[in-house]
Amino acid sequence: MSFLLLYAIIANLLLRRAPTAAANITAVFAFGDSILDSGNNNHLVTAFRADHRPYGQDLPEKTPTGRFSDGKLTTDFIVSLLGLKEMLPPYLDPALNDTGLLTGASFASAGSGLDDLTARAVNVLTMGDQLKLFEKGLERIRRKVGAKRGRHHVVGNGLFVIAVGSNDVARSYYGLPFMKTFTTSGYHDFLLKNFESFILRLYKMGARKFGLSGLPPVGCLPIQMTLNLSPANFLKRVCVNQQNVDSQAYNTKLQALISRLQVRLKGSKIAYFDAFKPMMDMINNPQKYGIDHTMKGCCGMGLLEEGPLCNELTPTCPNPSNYLFWDAIHPSQKAYHTLAKVFHNNVLPLLL
Repeated sequence: MSFLLLYAIIANLLLRRAPTAAANITAVFAFGDSILDSGNNNHLVTAFRADHRPYGQDLPEKTPTGRFSDGKLTTDFIVSLLGLKEMLPPYLDPALNDTGLLTGASFASAGSGLDDLTARAVNVLTMGDQLKLFEKGLERIRRKVGAKRGRHHVVGNGLFVIAVGSNDVARSYYGLPFMKTFTTSGYHDFLLKNFESFILRLYKMGARKFGLSGLPPVGCLPIQMTLNLSPANFLKRVCVNQQNVDSQAYNTKLQALISRLQVRLKGSKIAYFDAFKPMMDMINNPQKYGIDHTMKGCCGMGLLEEGPLCNELTPTCPNPSNYLFWDAIHPSQKAYHTLAKVFHNNVLPLLL
């Protein structure tokens, strides 16, 4: 009886501690590309938009919001797990008032990258543009709650989630012949130098808690498999191994950068989010996740369709939860939920 009583007391304490720990994070601010864009591109003149059906078909209101998925994104699940709000709104949404901004917003823009050329080629927000918007948001926060509370309570205790780089390597580096003036390693270094500058600027604005995502297995994105079909595997869809090797090399360098920044930026907590391993596990062991299809997306044939090519005239699969990918690039809501659980279990504890 005494052992059972002790076990019950410990379990109760752990349950009570969870919300207290989560309370250390007062807001979530997201930056990067379509993985975290909850609708900012709706307000830009660009083809890289998801404000049309069938996007958003599995959201509560079953309407497109600009999220590149059938439903919620990773950051939507994160803010819900933290008890901040149901979903993370886009900063450019006119409906986002100052009170809502206090618990966070997404500044990410689909199609963006660490290389400004990547974003400008499709007329979306560069990472610098996203920082400028955050500066405006920070001024709104100061006016709402005062400079001191805004800097320390909202920003200092806010979680800054950044996922970017996939467009740079997949679309700019692999897709544009003139980019081959860079070696792969040299281009990674160029991207990470820009990533470092971005973090330093956020730090100067008061940011202290960072969750930085590495690259996914780029070679396993359905669109990359389609664009790199070889005569030997024309009828068999396989991941592009070299692109996955490149992704891992980039991720290794990113982790080294994070280690250096952690020492350099006093009072900061910077955690690496490994998106590569869980994505590969879903690809190699789909039965663990209740997934049947990992080589193509749910929208259309799932080979090239994304953004404007995935539209209301495009047929979709009966059940997106059976798919790792919603379209030819972006994960399904089910996959995003899995990634959110990995983030919650492996990254958040390092930041609290």
